[in-house]
Amino acid sequence: MTTISPVSFAFEVTKGVATITLDRPKRLNALTFEVYRELAELFETIDESDQIRAIVITGRGRGFCSGGDQDDIIKNLLGKDTPALLAFTRATGRLIAAMRTCRRPIVGAINGTAVGAGAVIACACDVRIASKTAKFGFIFPRVGLCGADMGAMYLLPRIVGLGHASELLFFGDVIDVEHAQRIGLVNRVVADGDEAVKVATEWAQRLASGPMFAHAMTKQMIESEHTMTLAAAIEAEAQAQALCMQHPDFAEAHAAFKEERVPKFAGILE
Repeated sequence: MTTISPVSFAFEVTKGVATITLDRPKRLNALTFEVYRELAELFETIDESDQIRAIVITGRGRGFCSGGDQDDIIKNLLGKDTPALLAFTRATGRLIAAMRTCRRPIVGAINGTAVGAGAVIACACDVRIASKTAKFGFIFPRVGLCGADMGAMYLLPRIVGLGHASELLFFGDVIDVEHAQRIGLVNRVVADGDEAVKVATEWAQRLASGPMFAHAMTKQMIESEHTMTLAAAIEAEAQAQALCMQHPDFAEAHAAFKEERVPKFAGILE
């Protein structure tokens, strides 16, 4: 794995789980140009590490992520020409693409407010654990922008359905965690931010101890089957499962069953 020593967020790996902590608590972990770039680079290279089998992403303090920083990003975009603006919007989308193509499952520990780009990053996680104080908002209309930002139009309808997604993206309302859970935006609600990180880490550890190759295939197929017909999806799944059956983890699971023990999956991506 290419060595990355981020300066804009915290990063550590323990027992197969990489934990990314956005670390600008005084700014509710608002994103800067540097944070966007370093996060994208990390997710683009993380598959190269056999030590990383699952990922947790969270924020320090009372916010998960408040979106683009008003001083570092927003004021610097005003008056820019179209090529410069397009370069920026493509750079932000690069992060979400990197998260979705990363072959490791990503658990979001949404410890507090997640709005704008922060809400899209939460959507790019595979599952989300949220604090009871968490709030979500796709607030782009409030600043004169459309809801099509960083892949939000692609991700959100798939998570909550077209009707709920349309409401959130047109109005830009900030919703509480109960609303978010009711429409399926979060998987679990817990007491506070610390508990969100604790439960997210437990989920990530479960994933890390599981069949790494099969989990990677599951994530890949979730993405690729979205635009397929049923017939094409069934065929794609037949091929995917046949590949998994050739992996050593399949034989190990059978041996563990016969020997009445917990399987020890190899975690080899081939």
